[in-house]
Amino acid sequence: MVKRIVVGAHYGLRDWLVQRVTAAVMALYSLLFLLVLIASRPTNYVAWTGLFSSQAMKLASLLFLVSLFLHAWVGMRDILMDYVKPVSVRLGLEVVVALLLVAWAGWGIQILWSVR
Repeated sequence: MVKRIVVGAHYGLRDWLVQRVTAAVMALYSLLFLLVLIASRPTNYVAWTGLFSSQAMKLASLLFLVSLFLHAWVGMRDILMDYVKPVSVRLGLEVVVALLLVAWAGWGIQILWSVR
């Protein structure tokens, strides 16, 4: 019997699952959004703000944004872990990526909830 010694942070399965679930959420939102666009055909600013003024669309868009940023975080972290070997440089880049994603998420939330 082979005894396998597992070392490391043990988050491979969790990250794999996050990538798949967030991809499914984004695909579902994209289909929903496409159907809404086909049904309503917004052509001007008033129609677009009307489309995003409903609470359901704001929540669906927020779920999409959260999924997008989680998906981006896992992907960027994996890329940095694979290709940036000096730990201090990798940590610095991970901090920059995390700060940018949080800032963009806040900006997206501000935009969504400014629509009346």
